[in-house]
Amino acid sequence: MKRKTGIAKGISRRGVIAGGVGALAAPFIIGRAEAKADTLRILTWEGYAEPDWVKPFEEAQGVKTSVVYTGSVDEMFAKMQGSKGADFDVVAFDTSSFKRYIDGGLIQPIDLGKVPNAANLAPAFQKVAPIMRDDKHYGLPFAWGSLPLVYDKAQFSAAPDSWNVMWDPANAQKLIALDDANNSIVLAAMVLGLKDPFNLSDAEFDAVKAKLIEQKKLLLSYYAGFDDGVNIFAQSGIKAMFSMGEPQVPSLKAKGVDAAFVIPKEGAIGWLDCWVLSAGARDTDLALAWFNACLDKKVGAYLSDKKAYGNTTDEEANTRNGFTYADKLTFLQTPENFDKRVAVWNEVKAA
Repeated sequence: MKRKTGIAKGISRRGVIAGGVGALAAPFIIGRAEAKADTLRILTWEGYAEPDWVKPFEEAQGVKTSVVYTGSVDEMFAKMQGSKGADFDVVAFDTSSFKRYIDGGLIQPIDLGKVPNAANLAPAFQKVAPIMRDDKHYGLPFAWGSLPLVYDKAQFSAAPDSWNVMWDPANAQKLIALDDANNSIVLAAMVLGLKDPFNLSDAEFDAVKAKLIEQKKLLLSYYAGFDDGVNIFAQSGIKAMFSMGEPQVPSLKAKGVDAAFVIPKEGAIGWLDCWVLSAGARDTDLALAWFNACLDKKVGAYLSDKKAYGNTTDEEANTRNGFTYADKLTFLQTPENFDKRVAVWNEVKAA
């Protein structure tokens, strides 16, 4: 992935809803006692470093931001592991990844006392078990949502109610799926009705692998990133896809597809992305100032109103945007063996 300096334009990881707003006011910016770096290096998903809060942050801190966007959790981990975190100051990833980042020494604890806006976190996000170790916080919850089934309404007489539509031979070559090891394995385990999709036995891994290979025969292709998924769907007459998030629907509508999403009867994967402090951060105070800016309620409202993500700081914005189905989601956890999941996924794709 090419390094991008400044803010990239285009479809965000979670999608883009048309319409912009002016830069957010900046009363939430905190200063630094001593500047140690003139650039904040950010590794994140598209949509998490928007001009509306980046610009006031840069102006208040007297710095620039260098933003590198990623297309998958696997790619992000490889980038961090490659430099032991030295290439980036702050990162954003979901709850399933914390164990391997902490165990790998790639991130460091966050002093919440230096992030005043952490007080804005809704009760459900103040103590999230996967992002804590020894009572230390290694992440700050930022955005949440699901990986639902997205479909073209024009090609269905009624909304599909099961993920089995992604395994239906009648839809062969009209389906696409996310190229992501862990999420693909979790979803297949859920479809199979396995008790714990994050802790699979060898026999369960075999069943999941067979299920994913069965699906592969029906797929037009896998995709990586919001842009890729939306473009393939719109250009190839796709009927349904395992999506990266709800906002792919308005992005598809903008391309003329009568798209919708559904949480099937088996449920759907839920994600919770958090801001994290890299072990290689050059200026910790600058990184903490960034976290503080991102946890302003205005940013939370923007995430829900303009980007269609669930946010962690403004519950009213969640309610008015319909983020009321968290009880149907299986939120990501650290799997039993991430390396094994990557290996199994590579075997599926090579089958």
